[in-house]
Amino acid sequence: MANSEPAIELADVDLSLGEGAARVHILRSVSLTIARGEAVGLVGASGSGKSTLLMTIAGLERPDRGAVMVDGMRIDQMGEDALARFRGQRIGFVFQSFHLIPTMTALENVAAPLELADRRDAFDRAAAELALVGLSDRQRHYPAQLSGGEQQRVALARALAPRPSVVIADEPTGNLDEATGRAIIDLLFSERQRSGATLVLVTHDPALAARCGRTLRMASGRLEAAAPAPAGA
Repeated sequence: MANSEPAIELADVDLSLGEGAARVHILRSVSLTIARGEAVGLVGASGSGKSTLLMTIAGLERPDRGAVMVDGMRIDQMGEDALARFRGQRIGFVFQSFHLIPTMTALENVAAPLELADRRDAFDRAAAELALVGLSDRQRHYPAQLSGGEQQRVALARALAPRPSVVIADEPTGNLDEATGRAIIDLLFSERQRSGATLVLVTHDPALAARCGRTLRMASGRLEAAAPAPAGA
């Protein structure tokens, strides 16, 4: 359940990428407030700026102008080391392409961000997260030994293991068949509800976006009018 305290605030954010004549204006005067515990779907045509907005919220891209606040911290003004620590503790990522480390087992992939945060219980917590996504019997398997759906379950466990306050999901079903994608989304929403994390989900699927409490549409780097949350959401 969302409350009134913002988890994410963007104020008049502009961002361009590239150099010289190849420089492209990606985000244009984007202002956005997302409450703690809210689930927001972000839709729009390819090239509209959705993924860049996610990367800006995560501190992986720095705006040319404007302010980015996440969990009460002004992340666009942080140094790289502080920002990396902040991401490791507060933000979980689920990508279309899984981004698992191929030379690590499922257990090691999930434990990796916990070890970077110096968690002594990294492997115990990783095992518990894998159990929550139904992969207790696959802990010792490497990514190449797992199906696409299993790999995305590992990625979801890795994203949620540090107990992040914000979860960023960029087309998390894009490389999965329809049935597997539905299962992953059911799992993502149930785990997000359990943890109370704020979710920002980029998708091309309007039905998937509609599962969020609010849908935002991007066009040419700008946010259009938001669709209201359905009654009782």
